[in-house]
Amino acid sequence: MKINDLLIKDAMIMDLQATDKKGAIDEMVQKMYDAGRISDIDTYKEGIVAREAQTSTGLGDGIAMPHAKNAAVKEATVLFAKSNAGVDYEALDGQPTYLFFMIAAPEGANDTHLQALAALSRQLIDPDFVAKLKTTTTPEEVQATFAEAEKEEEAEKAAEETAVVEPSEDRPYIVAVTACPTGIAHTYMAEDSLKKKAKEMGVDIKVETNGSEGVKHRLTSDDISRAVGVIVAADKKVEMDRFDGKHLVNRPVGDGIRKTEELINLALSGSAPIYHGDGSSSSDESNEKGSVGQEIYKNLMNGVSHMLPFVIAGGILIAISFMVDQFMGVPDAELASLGTYNQVAAYFNQIGGAAFGFMLPVLAGFIAMSIGDRPGLVAGFAAGALANAGGAGFLGALVGGFIAGYVIVFLRVILKGLPKSLDGIKTILFYPFFGLLITGFIMLLVNVPMKAINDGLNGFLQGLDGANAALLGALLAGMMAADLGGPINKAAYVFGTGTIAATVADGGSVVMAAVMAGGMVPPLAIFVATRLFKSKFTKQENEAGLTNIIMGLSFVTEGAIPFAAADPLRAIPSFIVGSAVTGGLVGAFGIRLMAPHGGIFVALLLTNPLLYLAFVLLGAIISGILLGLLRKPIEK
Repeated sequence: MKINDLLIKDAMIMDLQATDKKGAIDEMVQKMYDAGRISDIDTYKEGIVAREAQTSTGLGDGIAMPHAKNAAVKEATVLFAKSNAGVDYEALDGQPTYLFFMIAAPEGANDTHLQALAALSRQLIDPDFVAKLKTTTTPEEVQATFAEAEKEEEAEKAAEETAVVEPSEDRPYIVAVTACPTGIAHTYMAEDSLKKKAKEMGVDIKVETNGSEGVKHRLTSDDISRAVGVIVAADKKVEMDRFDGKHLVNRPVGDGIRKTEELINLALSGSAPIYHGDGSSSSDESNEKGSVGQEIYKNLMNGVSHMLPFVIAGGILIAISFMVDQFMGVPDAELASLGTYNQVAAYFNQIGGAAFGFMLPVLAGFIAMSIGDRPGLVAGFAAGALANAGGAGFLGALVGGFIAGYVIVFLRVILKGLPKSLDGIKTILFYPFFGLLITGFIMLLVNVPMKAINDGLNGFLQGLDGANAALLGALLAGMMAADLGGPINKAAYVFGTGTIAATVADGGSVVMAAVMAGGMVPPLAIFVATRLFKSKFTKQENEAGLTNIIMGLSFVTEGAIPFAAADPLRAIPSFIVGSAVTGGLVGAFGIRLMAPHGGIFVALLLTNPLLYLAFVLLGAIISGILLGLLRKPIEK
């Protein structure tokens, strides 16, 4: 695929009227929509704005490359726009921007599309080519300019392939890595800039790209050992520990485009800081780190995602043990032994209990690992086990995981001055031993208040009935529909799973039942809306509505995401209303669930499966009708 296949005439603006960044984005996105290349203005624009929030795509030298890759894009497109007066686009060099290339890539963009976009990025490095583009006045001239450049590039590649370049000991050798969050434009522009500048300076260089095509030209251990310096021009996570002991220049990807000579000189000078790895395979660099809240959420989700398989499998097996005993019969005097009275039931209970017992250590261990890498596992697992033994429960393990992780971070700081010859023993002895010792004593103190909080919360949950249970059920179920798998949804789900352990003896958790019901409603609502209001949805959306019934019944809330992303102001409120009604009814009727996942497949583990499914259906109908009524008709 050639660039001109993406650079269509109908998506060009030869005289951009906007004078500021917001206006320019609005004008280009509208043109993209008018040309039929995107299906929804708001969704695509949201992706463009999110990318700009990370780093301005105004690259300098009068060029900007705003780009987004999301579900609103119908077909890969590059919109060309030219401003005669110049736009204040907040470019990295502070100068006006005259040429714009707005890239729209569909979620399933294939390698062919990505290679074409990478080629576009590389051509914009050539100042002569850019100068020609500035003189164009018609879409035909723009396409002709690119066609000519492509011919020249093909000729240069052919010449390079036949030429034999002998490595020289007289030329210094450096390596580099380039990467940007989307991996569409900046990654390859930085690669090309570094290669061209290195050639001018008589420096040999190998550049690894971390783009949408994956890792290309991966640096080998031999490449790194031979290099006198390393350049990392990246706005995303890249593998860093392989550069241990090397002089390393770490900058945003934009500097790899605009400040290539400065970066190369720093890498060659020997004055760049020496990078010291910590035993991890990758590292979050300063130019990618988010807010404190984002870091906490990332660490928490690492623990929860590893914990869930233990909770789900173990919880279901324990629930089956109760069902087996109920089926086989247990004397009234032995009801306290329900789940273990009959030998068959006891087997299920023992196996499930073994998996369930790992819940808290795994939660704390992988939270700690996310913060302190592998050395955090020992201290984290111990923190979870101590929380379990000390009665601090789920909340205690959660706090313990963060304590263990930051204890390892603290140890890294105070042991940083040890000789390099002790690096190996630090990971297998010092970090685990001192991390376990310090975390253990801290947990003995933390367990006291956390046990009181845990006991109070469990007492509150077990005493829930009537209006209180209905309100809590409505709140948590509504949260499940608020962002469909995002932080709010995850907060409600984590809270629900945390209540299961304390309610097993009582037949399960009302909270977990409400949470699962709330999560089942949005996909089922999509099914209802696409059946009752077919004319308000495209053919593709109507077909997707059929698959959502499976997702909804399976408790896969994320099935509704494409519909919510396309029309959030109408879809999300509709989902929340239906989910809240369902969760409120589940809470009011005290329906309990012993499994943390499964949807209809764990219906027999509910205390009242038929009533529960009726409430879920009611919520789906409410949300589906609301969405159908609020949704705008499709423009013919």
